Amino acid sequence: MPIRFIAALSLLLSAAATVFAEPADSSAKTDYRPNIHGTIRGRFEASTERTDYRFAVRNARLTIDGHIAPFADYFIQTDFCDRGKIKILDVYARLWPVKDFAIQAGQFRMPFGVDPFRAPHQYYFNNRSFIGREVCNVRAVGAKLMWTPSSLPITLEAGAFNPNTISDHSTWHRKLSYAAKLTYKPTGDIALATGFQTLSPDSTRVNLVDAALTWKRGRWIAEGEYMYKHYAHDRHKPCHAYNIFANYQMPVKAGIFNSLGFHGRFDGMTAHSTGVRSSEGILTTDHPARNRITAGATLSYIRSKNMFLDLRLDYEKYFYHSNAVYSLNSGDQIVAELVLRF
Repeated sequence: MPIRFIAALSLLLSAAATVFAEPADSSAKTDYRPNIHGTIRGRFEASTERTDYRFAVRNARLTIDGHIAPFADYFIQTDFCDRGKIKILDVYARLWPVKDFAIQAGQFRMPFGVDPFRAPHQYYFNNRSFIGREVCNVRAVGAKLMWTPSSLPITLEAGAFNPNTISDHSTWHRKLSYAAKLTYKPTGDIALATGFQTLSPDSTRVNLVDAALTWKRGRWIAEGEYMYKHYAHDRHKPCHAYNIFANYQMPVKAGIFNSLGFHGRFDGMTAHSTGVRSSEGILTTDHPARNRITAGATLSYIRSKNMFLDLRLDYEKYFYHSNAVYSLNSGDQIVAELVLRF
């Protein structure tokens, strides 16, 4: 090993030792016991156009998280029944070497978008928006940096990731995927978010930009999000996706239930490709252009933030664009769910 390389490595290790000598919140009291939580979603769906029906276990998620030190934590999440399939979703460790700054490595959602980051127990609707389900439903293996300055109401995240799916961690790559997200909260009621993501799921580079505004006050929450997806060399038309919703939740006394919410949503997208080539070697439309109006209500028993039960009923009305090709039972439907969080 060259002497210059050894000397440079020694200087780098010395600098790192200086940085890590005083970890963030080193004097804080920390509970080292792991936290275990779960979400169960059982649902019934009825296609109002074809009078077809089905039951499903949409999620049976289990999470474990905790600390091994005030400056180091971990998170593991597995879905034991996503419509009958087992999926390992998130596995990461995080280090806070200095105040306001974190390093995270493992498998997790790329830092991009707002609605895609909602976990099943945080949903306001039984089905996710088109943005969260199809346009930007991306988990990847990689690392990210996070900066949350105590003097500013912002959070900045940026990372690099493998370009392939989370089912294969062993492949070597000549190009990577990247993402960055900035969240700004000027007041307690408003949050603004924007971000950039660039992927290479196959041979075509795909670039996305996003902007979102969330407003919360009292019993109300309202949100609007727009996402633009561009395909390199114009191998597919760009996709425009949008999601606007509002939810009103109030306390009630109805038997065992103590909360009632009403929600409405308008979302849509133009023709969308996942970026993976077909058997003919070209990008095709994987999800047709359409709009949707969703309206429903949620009756809840809430004991605490992580112990509650929801009964939710939604009606979805679809509007497909002209010449859109879509599968059977992809139209109007009624969806009922029982959601339990523990």
